[in-house]
Amino acid sequence: MLSERRLEVLRAIVQDYVGTEEPVGSKALTERHQLGVSPATVRNDMAVLEDEGFIAQPHTSAGRIPTDKGYRLFVDKLAGVKPLSSPERRAIQNFLDGAVDLDDVVGRTVRLLAQLTRQVAVVQYPSLTRSTVRHVELLALAPARLMLVLITDTGRVEQRLIDCQAPFGETSLADLRARLNSRVVGRRFADVPQLVQDLPESFEQDDRGTVSTVLSVLLETLVEETEERLMIGGTANLTRFGHDFPLTIRPVLEALEEHVVMLKLLGEAKDSGMTVRIGHENAHECLASTSVVTVGYGSGDEAVAKLGVVGPTRMDYPGTMGAVRAVARYVGQILAES
Repeated sequence: MLSERRLEVLRAIVQDYVGTEEPVGSKALTERHQLGVSPATVRNDMAVLEDEGFIAQPHTSAGRIPTDKGYRLFVDKLAGVKPLSSPERRAIQNFLDGAVDLDDVVGRTVRLLAQLTRQVAVVQYPSLTRSTVRHVELLALAPARLMLVLITDTGRVEQRLIDCQAPFGETSLADLRARLNSRVVGRRFADVPQLVQDLPESFEQDDRGTVSTVLSVLLETLVEETEERLMIGGTANLTRFGHDFPLTIRPVLEALEEHVVMLKLLGEAKDSGMTVRIGHENAHECLASTSVVTVGYGSGDEAVAKLGVVGPTRMDYPGTMGAVRAVARYVGQILAES
């Protein structure tokens, strides 16, 4: 276990390196921070931190920089989440409140996160499997053609065209719409199949085929793989950190283009807590020079998706964590009110 003083030295090294982009020496530390000890003592503490793998000496520089292990300890023990100022919070609320639909909410969130953190922002669309039904609408487009509109509690809207085997009257359509909504509104998607399985039997024989077709399309909509979508923005921000990537920025850009990789990186949305993965903690080797900060968001207590940022390991962790958490909270409020 490191002593409190050495933890303070590590905190100072991380803060200075993130702020100046330059390796940090003992003399600079004692000048910038009230450590209460001599430069010689700080040098000794830095030697211990280096032996323990928390800092390293780049090339022939006299200074030291944090390692992934050093950043990890900083995030776990030393870094508080920096609260946003009142003007920042108002700016977030005003920007997100203008959204007109779910696509707009996600698009605005990506732009906002990228601007606040100056990193790459990643926002996952709310997953249908963790949503509840707000309303099912059925519209007659022709005597034997219907449109099904599924609206979720997160504001997501899915539309499907249905070709029926026979004409379906307006009275039967209104009846089906009412019975369907009475069974599924407010219920989790996973519960819907069981809730509607006997619905065709409650209709006249001539209408049962159409009712079964409508239910089949509804259930297909609930389980389609297209639900796992995300939006990425602010990729150009990475060009500001060219020297933070040892060889080239290209592998990072390639990983960001692979949405499957990014979805795995975000992890299970049901885990709503904040996660910070640093450097080699990221399973994808192309992201070994980055840190990923994510948190869940949702309209209630349970997260329906995740959002976060990707940037170099030399990151303002307290500020980034504070921004990600604040934006997630506002997005959740918007979904709850939509």
